[in-house]
Amino acid sequence: MTSSRDRRVAKELQDIQADRDNSGVYAAPIDDVNLKHLKGTIPGPPDTPYYGGTFIIDIRIPDNYPFKSPSMSFSTKIWHPNVSSQTGAICLDTLGSGWSPVQTIKTALLSIRMLLEVPNPKDPQDAEVACMLMQQPEQFARVAQEWAIKHAGAPRQELNLSQYKNSDAPKSDDASRYKGFSKDLVDRFVNMGFDVDAVVDAFLFVGIDRNNGQDYELEEAYMGDITARLLGEQ
Repeated sequence: MTSSRDRRVAKELQDIQADRDNSGVYAAPIDDVNLKHLKGTIPGPPDTPYYGGTFIIDIRIPDNYPFKSPSMSFSTKIWHPNVSSQTGAICLDTLGSGWSPVQTIKTALLSIRMLLEVPNPKDPQDAEVACMLMQQPEQFARVAQEWAIKHAGAPRQELNLSQYKNSDAPKSDDASRYKGFSKDLVDRFVNMGFDVDAVVDAFLFVGIDRNNGQDYELEEAYMGDITARLLGEQ
C-alpha cells in the first residue's frame, strides 16, 4: 500500500516536471522507484559566477515528510559561503527551522537557487569562502566561476565584477518595511534568500491577508504564487 508520504512526493515530482521549463529546477528518483532518495538539478542563475552550470542536489525524504524537511546537499562541488566546499552541506533555514508542511521539494530547490543569487556570508556553512566573499569579493567571484566551470560544466565567460563590492551597510529593518504583514511570515521568505521589500511586494501582488499583523500558515497554492512572483515568473 502506498504511503501518504509517497503519494505526496509523487504528486510533487509531477508538478516539478510540469513546471520545469518555467522554474528551471528538476527532481526525480535516483532509481525510478525509491521515492525516499531523489536527485535534483539546479541551473546556475544569470548574473552570477555559477551561470551556465548545472548543479546536482542529493535529496533524502524522511519518513515523516512533509512534517520534517527533506535533507538536501550539493553533489556538485561549489564555491559558496552557505555550502560546504568539502561535503556539500547547505546552510539554509528552509531546510531546518524555517521548514513548514506547506513547503515542497520544489520550493526548497528554488530557495537553494536563490541562495546562489544572494549568498549570505554572515551565516556561513564554509567560513573560508565567507571570509573571501567579505574581504576579497572579486576574488571570490573568480574562484566561484572556476569551480562552476570545472565541476558544473559552466562555460567560460566574462564576469561582471561591479556587483562584488564590500558593503556591510544593512538596509533598514524597521516595521514600516513590512507594511502591516507579520514579520515572522515575511521572514520565512527572507530566510530563503529573498529581500524584505521584494517579499512584501509579492504579498501585495498575490493578495495575501495581513491578518492584523499576526503570523499564520499560508496555503500551499499561495506559497507557490509568492515564490513564482519573487523569481519573476509572474
